[in-house]
Amino acid sequence: MQPSRAGAQRLRQPWGRWGWLAFIAMLLSPVSAAAAGAGAEPQVAPALAWGIPFAGLLLSIALGPALAPRGWHRRARGVMLAWILALLVPEAVVHGAGAAAGALEQALVTQYLPFMSLLYALYTTAGGVLVAGGPWGRPLGNTALLALGTILGGVVGTTAASMVLIHPLLAANAHRRRKGHLVLFFIVLVANAGGALSPIGNPPLYVGFLEGVPFFWPLQRLWLPLLLLALPLLGGFYLLDRMLAAGEDPAPRPQRLRLRGSGNLALIGVIALAVLVLGAWPLGSVVLPGAGGGADGRMEIGTALTVLVSLGASLVSVMITPRAVRARNMFSWAPIAEVAELFAAIFVTIAPVLAMLRAGPEGPLGGLLGLVTGAAGETLPASYFWLTGLLSAFLDNAPTYLVFFGLAGGDAATLSGALARTLMAISTGAVFFGGLTYIGAAPNLLIRAIAARRGVRMPGFFGYCGSAVLVLALPLLLVTFVLF
Repeated sequence: MQPSRAGAQRLRQPWGRWGWLAFIAMLLSPVSAAAAGAGAEPQVAPALAWGIPFAGLLLSIALGPALAPRGWHRRARGVMLAWILALLVPEAVVHGAGAAAGALEQALVTQYLPFMSLLYALYTTAGGVLVAGGPWGRPLGNTALLALGTILGGVVGTTAASMVLIHPLLAANAHRRRKGHLVLFFIVLVANAGGALSPIGNPPLYVGFLEGVPFFWPLQRLWLPLLLLALPLLGGFYLLDRMLAAGEDPAPRPQRLRLRGSGNLALIGVIALAVLVLGAWPLGSVVLPGAGGGADGRMEIGTALTVLVSLGASLVSVMITPRAVRARNMFSWAPIAEVAELFAAIFVTIAPVLAMLRAGPEGPLGGLLGLVTGAAGETLPASYFWLTGLLSAFLDNAPTYLVFFGLAGGDAATLSGALARTLMAISTGAVFFGGLTYIGAAPNLLIRAIAARRGVRMPGFFGYCGSAVLVLALPLLLVTFVLF
């Protein structure tokens, strides 16, 4: 998916048939009578029809590039804008213009801005780190790099680890024709599973830390699930890579390992420390302009400071990084711009779906949520693992984690103690399943875009999902049968 240069032309694209169907369906869906006034908030969970724009957006992302590749490249922004309007216009009609404006502000300012500023900062700083040489490019070396990245993901976070290591992996294998499997296993292991060992590693575990889960609990309790998942994946990757490499040209002779960009590594450390400290430090909140002071119209001061630190680190990185380093990494702003546009649409349209989840067993998705509780009211860890995971593969995994954390009781002391298996299932589900789709975790789309820029032919949305299922199915079943 390449960003179009004809942005103004895209913005003039019409809604299309499905946008209007979504508009009509939401107008006819049940809403609370208390929400009829302008600016009022609905008092009941949104009806299922309010999830149509998000479902339509996902289908557009999945089918657009496959069915009309050239047309999709030209019209992608217009399609995304259409689905955003398919949610906001009915919301303005039903709940009032104030409610629609508030929902947009909540999605873009308090949720999207912190997310995107952090992703942008890690992309920028990691793009200034050059790892040259090393044993990569051969099956054993590639496997070692994936193992290193899996461990590193828990130390500096999956996004930072991915952005630092994807460049040397692809550069070392530039001589090979078939490289799609390298990217697939990299997404599954480095960009997702590797974040299981610390709150810094993956957003859901950071949310658990903020809810009171001890900082070292993931390291103490999730190392075994990670081993059960990662060892079969690494072994399978080595055998597959060795088989594919046998029909390729021999790899160039390994060069001495060199690292440039220590200043950017220091900036990545500053960003990770800022996220950890400022997120856990209670500094209060500020009311957003025009928000009226409601709970949804506030931003945590720690979050605002994290945004400033992220943007400041990005600026410093641009200033201190030699152009030659970024050129060697084939660095471009196009991938992050493409991801920024896509996630803006996702953050706006996903809000009603997350509200349905937060409504619990009494909400529209209560039938799904009821699967995690047995007849006697006991928690079912295997169900928590699979349901949290499958929803995290398509929704934002941090809110999904928080929903199931609450369903399991919401008490961090109990969940990290007597119900540790349940919390283990929720945590690993939110982290391990992210590699099933391109949108399952923030780094996935960036890795895909970087790989495409380096000439790697990546499958479409459904093609990738099918390949990821084949790769992950047995390791996930192994984790289930051994632990849950």
